[in-house]
Amino acid sequence: MKSYSLNEHSMQALSWRKLYLSRAKLKATSRTSALLSGFAMVSRPCLPPGLLIAFSACTTVLVAVHLFALMISTCILPHLEAVSNVHNLNSVNESPHERMHRHIELAWAFSTVIGTLLFLTEVMLLCWVKFLPLTDGKNDKNSNNGTISTISAGEAAAIASTCIMVPFGIVFILFAVHFYRTLVSHKTDRQIRELEQVIRLQNQLDHRAENEELKAFP
Repeated sequence: MKSYSLNEHSMQALSWRKLYLSRAKLKATSRTSALLSGFAMVSRPCLPPGLLIAFSACTTVLVAVHLFALMISTCILPHLEAVSNVHNLNSVNESPHERMHRHIELAWAFSTVIGTLLFLTEVMLLCWVKFLPLTDGKNDKNSNNGTISTISAGEAAAIASTCIMVPFGIVFILFAVHFYRTLVSHKTDRQIRELEQVIRLQNQLDHRAENEELKAFP
């Protein structure tokens, strides 16, 4: 009976840990998605059609991804909050975090990984949209005189922002891959330890049952 109660207590502790982790992920998703989805379309004349299409598509996908993650967190988070505020160990069984685990992870990935990568792309495109129409009077004058003109100040600013943002995007992707692999390795090790603990408890119970059978039938 003691082993059974210990095993049950360990399972409840694991369920509560998963509940708090899911609640923290949904809270972070709500804050991040609500912050990054607040973008408005910026219309500027005299821009290349390809740039306008890329900026429009990136902005639309960015807002859609974050709103989708925000919708999931808004729907699930109140149920987790209601259960976590109840001071009862058995109330964790009423939480939907186990059944909705895939939805929580999907919202977390959309908000932190895909949404952040889209946000970096959005900033780079926004720099081109804002700075590309800017021209330098000196360059225009040289162009009218027939001399070879250099790039304008707006183009230089947009190129500089791109040169800064691309390395940051590469570092972000590498960090995301490294973090995901580390997290998967940690979960695998933890599950292996939990499985070994369950096997050890099962062996103890089997050994105790065999001893009781031997005592009952000498």
